[in-house]
Parts: sequence; C-alpha cells; structure tokens
Amino acid sequence: MSHEDLPPLRPASYVDLARAVLYREFVLFVRYPANAIGGIVISLFFFGLLFYGGRMIAGQALSDSLAGIIVGYFLWTLSVGAYSSISNDIGSEVQWGTLERHVTSPFGFAPVALLKGVAKIVRTFLTSVVILAAMLLLSGTTLQLNVVTVVVIAGLSITSVLGLGFAAGGVTVLYKQVGNWLNLLQFGFVVLISAPALDVGWARLLPLAHGSGMLQRAMVGGTRLWEFSVGDLALLFGVAVGYLLAGYLVFQYATRRARKLGVLGDY
Repeated sequence: MSHEDLPPLRPASYVDLARAVLYREFVLFVRYPANAIGGIVISLFFFGLLFYGGRMIAGQALSDSLAGIIVGYFLWTLSVGAYSSISNDIGSEVQWGTLERHVTSPFGFAPVALLKGVAKIVRTFLTSVVILAAMLLLSGTTLQLNVVTVVVIAGLSITSVLGLGFAAGGVTVLYKQVGNWLNLLQFGFVVLISAPALDVGWARLLPLAHGSGMLQRAMVGGTRLWEFSVGDLALLFGVAVGYLLAGYLVFQYATRRARKLGVLGDY
C-alpha cells in the first residue's frame, strides 16, 4: 500500500483524549487490581473499627445516627478520590520525570490533568459504591438510593474537591516535595462533611458542606433531586463551579510560574 492510499491524518480531538484517558485508567485497574482491592479493604477496615468500636462505646446512640455516618463516610471516600486524583497523579508524574510530556501536549497541561482527574473519579465512584454496599450489609442499614439524585448531588459535591486537587497539583508542580502537607487536607474533609450539623449559614459556601447536607436528605430522608429548592440546587452548582474554576486558575498560575523559574522538570 502506498502513502497515497493511506487515510488522511486528522488532529486528535478532546473526545479522543477523553477516550484514551479512560482506557488508560481501565488498563491500570485491570493490570493492578490488587491496588484497587486494597483500597476497598482498607476503607472497610476503618469503617469496621468505627462501627464496632462505636457500638461498644455508644450503643443505641450510634445506631440512631448510623445511616448519617454511612452517608458521610461514602462522601468522604469519594472526596479523597477526587482530591488525590490530580494532586497525587501530578506528584507521580514529577517523580517519574514525565511531567514535560503533558506540558508539551497540544491539548495543554490543565485539560489533560482535568480529564485524568475525571477518569479517576469515575473509578472512585465505582469502588465507593462497592464500599457503600458492603457498609450497608455489614451494619444492616437501609438507605434511599435514587441513582440520579445520588449521582448528581455527589458528583457536584466532589467537583469542588476536584478544584482543591487542582490547586494542590499546582503547588506540587511548583514546590515538589509537599505531599505530607497536602495530605493533611484529606482529614479536613471530615470537618467539611460534618458542617451541616453545625447549622452555620456561611459554612454552606465551603466545599462539600452544602452537598453533604443535601446528600443526607436524599439518602436518609428520601428527598428526590426535583424536590430540592431551586436555591439549594443553584448553591450546590455555584460552589462546585466556583471552586473548580479557582483551583484551575491556581494550577495555571503555578505551572506558568514553574516554567518561568525553570523548575518544572526538577525533583
């Protein structure tokens, strides 16, 4: 076959990029299943400590609030996955010395990082659903699981955390060895998820806080997506987009700063 017979080359689109990133995530999951299973086992181990230890200490008081605890723990596993999907991935790219490939990509560094983060969130959703099912079986608890409501509210809730992951990834590019400091923020997610119980109005503007309250109402109280007020939905969407945009801008600034200082490929 001559060169004239070959189909004309076309530039890759964002659809091609998304497909490649999702396929890469699938290959990593299939090739290293022990890592994914290990994450599920560790999450269930800590929930077991919380459940059995709390039942020994608190008794009926824990049983009365167990459904809310399960919902909060489910959202926490999603949040950790969304946050680390970008920050840890960029840290690995820095260590492997492959960061420059993303910078020189025709799509740009930030879009590639964002799509890789979204791909990891898809995988995190699947593993978190397995964890949720195991927690319900372990504790004998039932929840209201309307798929559309849970996916939309949980997805928008962790979108704000994805913005934090973007900002953390930018800091990693600029300062390199700051992983221990950035990992501390994961424990702050517990406070943010518990914020609705504090009944502080301004706390709803923080990541996860408003979404956590809505997810509790959906999964424990049975409220459907279309039963929430327009104000609640608008605030959930606004917080998600606001933090994602802010994190994206921090990421862009940090990577430009790293290139200007000539430390992009340093480790």
